[in-house]
Amino acid sequence: MKTSNVLVLILLLLYINASTEWPTHTVCKESNLEIYYKSCDPQQDFAFSIDRCSDIASHTFNIRAAIVLRHSIKQLYVKMNLIINGKTVLSYSESLCEPDNPKLIFCGKKKGEHIYYEGPVTLGIKEIPQGEYTVSAVLTNEDRLTVACADFTVKNYLDD
Repeated sequence: MKTSNVLVLILLLLYINASTEWPTHTVCKESNLEIYYKSCDPQQDFAFSIDRCSDIASHTFNIRAAIVLRHSIKQLYVKMNLIINGKTVLSYSESLCEPDNPKLIFCGKKKGEHIYYEGPVTLGIKEIPQGEYTVSAVLTNEDRLTVACADFTVKNYLDD
């Protein structure tokens, strides 16, 4: 009897793990601009927020982000893709943490450590493009292991 209970529990846990998908989180939703994100890392979700959608149109705006590291980050790389109608139309990649040139305060953090960042971010763009599209962002470490991954859905329409 106990063996069958254990087997049922294991099968249930495997089913839940195989069918679980991270929820879609709302970053902001105001008049003509909506931004959502969903973790594309099957192992981990993370927290991300901004104060107001309208702040993004300014050169610099404040964000809050938090995650517990599953992998150490001696080196950290970001790769971003702009996807419209399922096709990548623009790609961008950059090294964020290098052994001799850490650009971020959490460079060098170890597996299991909690990262929380609250502060300014500059996108380097003058305006949010009009339309509906996806921005895919993947952060990987020196071993090419995913540190964080998300697909951001952006809906930006002109005021009617």
